[in-house]
Amino acid sequence: MRDYITVCRGCCCGTVKKHPDYDHDEQVRRLRALADNSGGRLRMRTADCLDACENSNVIVVKPAGQKPVWLGFVLHDAVMDDLERWLADGGPMPTTLEVNRIVPPAKQA
Repeated sequence: MRDYITVCRGCCCGTVKKHPDYDHDEQVRRLRALADNSGGRLRMRTADCLDACENSNVIVVKPAGQKPVWLGFVLHDAVMDDLERWLADGGPMPTTLEVNRIVPPAKQA
């Protein structure tokens, strides 16, 4: 079974217009390298828009056999470091990422 990582790269996430001080390409590179080195346990993809623009940058982690975890405001290396450790170790999600947890857009209504 695999874990999936989806990185939003639509109108708000991943743009220098909204977040000029963050290296969006490096974020994708780090996650892609993690997936490439996971022996097939992780799959990483980008999405055009996940409709959670008010929480950009958004990353969704779908651990194998579990519900997706939506993370917002992934705009700092410390958050990325925690995310990478979680994905490399295979879980559970570190409590430090709870502050980044967001409600998926479909459930906000």
